[in-house]
Amino acid sequence: MAAVTTAADVAAAITSALPAVPRPVSVDGFLDGDPAAPVTGVVVTTMATLDVLRTAVRLGANLVITHEPLYFDHQDAARGALAGENDPVYNVKRAFVRDHGIVIWHLHDQQHDTRPDGIDAATAAALGWDLDLVEAASGAAVATLEPITLGNLARHVGETLDARALRYLGDPGAVVTRVGLDLGFRGFARNRALLRRPDIDVLICGEVHEWETGAYAVDAVAAGVAVGLVVVGHIPSEQSAMRTLAGWLPRVLPDLPVQFVPTPDTFRAP
Repeated sequence: MAAVTTAADVAAAITSALPAVPRPVSVDGFLDGDPAAPVTGVVVTTMATLDVLRTAVRLGANLVITHEPLYFDHQDAARGALAGENDPVYNVKRAFVRDHGIVIWHLHDQQHDTRPDGIDAATAAALGWDLDLVEAASGAAVATLEPITLGNLARHVGETLDARALRYLGDPGAVVTRVGLDLGFRGFARNRALLRRPDIDVLICGEVHEWETGAYAVDAVAAGVAVGLVVVGHIPSEQSAMRTLAGWLPRVLPDLPVQFVPTPDTFRAP
């Protein structure tokens, strides 16, 4: 292929190389910066926080590929309100992007639309699990484990994914063998559909609404419908996939330096 020189070239090369067909309407796309800017280096991250952007500048990279939004809204719909409110957080971040000539590209939907879901597959691999069921329509992923207690499962997930504030509910001594993965934030309808399935003991999520999935899981355990729920945290539940993406990108972008910059899980449990 011809040498990749601009951010738009990089996005086109990656979009063409990923197995899923891009959605006609998608959140994937440039969030800020000039797509025609020549690329000095690429940083891949889970969420383009201000700290991540500062790291990219120190590394000499001006293209940041992020799985999550830049300005705090999945559809990038909050920007007008933030600007109208003269929001100080937005102002500092936007000025930093502009002052340093950073280009931010949002890569989300196409990763999730691969089968198996690229996020679920990478996280399962990081945990040492093989996905044994992936439903084409929903992308729902299930893995069979050697028997393990719910408490030890939660501990393994937290330590492996560096989740600093993981929470779980259910009897820590209950033995589980089948787990469902619903990482990131996928909503109550999909969460409850997996929790009530007889072939799934425990559901592992990134984050949930406590009055919806949280309350449903409490009652599902009490009713004997599910063994438990593990809530990892949004960033640690998906970060393995961005690390995997950064490792794959040099095959697509052989002439550009690509570096993975993790988004730290800055939440803490006391």
